[in-house]
Amino acid sequence: MKTTSFGEWVLYGGICAYLLTLLVMPSQLWLGFTINALIVAILSVAWNLLGGFGGQMSFGHAALFGTGAYVTAMLQVRWGINPWLAAVAAIVAATAVAGFIAALSFRYGLRGSYFALVTLAFAEVLRILASSFEISGGGQGILVPYKAGLANFQFADRSTTYALVLFLVVVAMLITLAVQRSRFGAYLIAIRENEEAAKALGIDTFRTKVLAMMLSGAIGGAAGVAYLQTYLFIDAPIAFGSTMSIEALLGPIIGGAGTVWGPLVGTLIIHGLGETAKHLVSGAPGLNLVLYGVVLMVILRYLPDGIVGLARRIGPRRAAPTAMPEDR
Repeated sequence: MKTTSFGEWVLYGGICAYLLTLLVMPSQLWLGFTINALIVAILSVAWNLLGGFGGQMSFGHAALFGTGAYVTAMLQVRWGINPWLAAVAAIVAATAVAGFIAALSFRYGLRGSYFALVTLAFAEVLRILASSFEISGGGQGILVPYKAGLANFQFADRSTTYALVLFLVVVAMLITLAVQRSRFGAYLIAIRENEEAAKALGIDTFRTKVLAMMLSGAIGGAAGVAYLQTYLFIDAPIAFGSTMSIEALLGPIIGGAGTVWGPLVGTLIIHGLGETAKHLVSGAPGLNLVLYGVVLMVILRYLPDGIVGLARRIGPRRAAPTAMPEDR
């Protein structure tokens, strides 16, 4: 039975306190920053299920995010479908895209850098397609008309939007927790550690990896839906650009890949550092990317298991219960 260290209690408690404080004492500045970070955190959770637990390093999770955003936008604007139904259809579409990419890649035994390049290529192809067709808005993107109301999945109060996005983050983390404690999660970890050994043990590695990719696609599609319904605009560079794919993997790597809290911790920290740096130097363009690179190199060099791994080593652990010897 795993135990929680003092450092973890402090880290998780601090994050929960910050997030709950914004619910009871909202600040428009901090709400705007945190909503954006939480949407990226949802996508990071999606990446973590595949890359953190399964060891399948995707460089193209923007393909799943963009599919969710574009499908819900097109269904609403082009065909007038209810936003809630459009959101469900978008998540299904992102799941299907993820399943197609996974089945095609894993059927031919692609792994490591080869799989990463294939996912990157799919994201780039979708970016080009979205920029080329009128139905997807071409180079101008799609603007969703503002009609605030629960029925339209739009909220005039930013606090309500924040609460909804926070709820999605919690759901995504609970899914991760369920995977971590399940046999499916054990299969993923076995594949990550040694795929050939996992096959020898009788694990259907192809099926397991495809299912992991599809689950990742569903959560990534939900992140795209949340982005669209928050900002009411999407275009190809935002939806399928490399920036979104990079942010998806930075959160888990910095926070702690293969952990439940890692994606949220890493995303909030890296976004907080980025925003602080931009304000200190009057919003110098590109500085946040430089900061991402520096922090990533430091983490990989000194904290290979991320911020969560560091927290686990701080302070005493609560002792796990042990079995008492039988009376003789």
